[in-house]
Amino acid sequence: MNILILGGGGREHSLAWAVLQNPKCDRLVVAPGNAGIAAIAECAALDIEDGGAVAGFVTEEAIDFVIIGPEAPLAAGVADRLRDAGVLVFGPSQAAAQLEASKAFTKQVCDAAGAPTAAYGHFTDAAAAKAYVTAQGAPIVVKADGLAAGKGVIIAETVEAAHAAIDDMFGGAFGGAGAEVVVEEFMDGEEASFFVLCDGTNVLPIGTAQDHKRVGAGDTGPNTGGMGAYSPAPVLTDAIAERALAEIIRPTMAEMAARGMPYQGVLYAGLMIKDGAPRLVEYNVRFGDPECQVLMMRLGAQALDLMQAAAEARLDTAQVNWADDHAMTVVMAADGYPGSYAKGAVIRGLDGLPETSSQMVFHAGTKRVDGDITASGGRVLNVTARGAQLSEAAARAYEMVDQIDFPGGFCRRDIGWRALD
Repeated sequence: MNILILGGGGREHSLAWAVLQNPKCDRLVVAPGNAGIAAIAECAALDIEDGGAVAGFVTEEAIDFVIIGPEAPLAAGVADRLRDAGVLVFGPSQAAAQLEASKAFTKQVCDAAGAPTAAYGHFTDAAAAKAYVTAQGAPIVVKADGLAAGKGVIIAETVEAAHAAIDDMFGGAFGGAGAEVVVEEFMDGEEASFFVLCDGTNVLPIGTAQDHKRVGAGDTGPNTGGMGAYSPAPVLTDAIAERALAEIIRPTMAEMAARGMPYQGVLYAGLMIKDGAPRLVEYNVRFGDPECQVLMMRLGAQALDLMQAAAEARLDTAQVNWADDHAMTVVMAADGYPGSYAKGAVIRGLDGLPETSSQMVFHAGTKRVDGDITASGGRVLNVTARGAQLSEAAARAYEMVDQIDFPGGFCRRDIGWRALD
């Protein structure tokens, strides 16, 4: 098969790494890719949110299968354009992608499906949102309704902080994503990520993970796109996973089908777990980043077979073969992230690091300049390892981190602390 992966981050590097292990893959192209991806696959300059451009490229390059990594092309309807052209594609339709592209839409679907989630209000003006916050009290969660690159969620400890977040969102801090705002009940418990493949009818769980959204040690400081992750998530037991499937995922999939927008692709359910009961925090319509990196490290070559089965609507015949192991990824980010940060720092020490089925550095925001690997984003590298125990995976990951010379970079030193403690 000739395969095209859309995207250029750490998620897509790990997808490319897993796909290349499968003998079905004859040729792999990634658009736009990054410096790390370019070392293992062809990279193409392509506007991945332009369905027509992507469809044209697919025809010219005789691509057999397209895997869409990020949420933006999905929300832009690229999967629809490819399906209309008869191309096999992994990723939901534009209508189904509203499960991530609109928080309010997801809440309405959960209400209709009876799926347990936080109580909420949906607002189009700041005054009404502030009045709701004042009536509910704090802590409370303020979310930009649209896509905000994983940053449009504010957990406000006080009413004043919530009011300020509302002003920021309606004031344009998150662009068009904040034109509408959802205010949610603060749910306590432990959060974990549950990944299932869907083919419009069937669902197949493919793994669990926990990520660290806060920038600082001990899960402190502002939210980021993710500072690290590990898989599996001990809190998400088999029993809780079954309950999440029965009470949240399957009812959501049935409701989506009833609305004429059957869901096909990967569904990432962020769950809050308390006293053995899961409630939905949010849905994402793509693999998480950096959760994808630990999932791909554990899945390997079978990831391609599973994604193909979802795209061909035959998940009822597929199964996942899990090793009894653990994986961890540590994000190396640019100083200042998730705020303003400098680009262009030269990163050294990568050449001598292992590239095996149990140790890999996935590039997230890198660019090759004059032969050097340079930092070109906020999250720059995903240092990933697996081991028989989580402690072994952590030791291997941080051993690699310590060999990387990234001036102006930082990482959290406590990824996995909940499970390791």
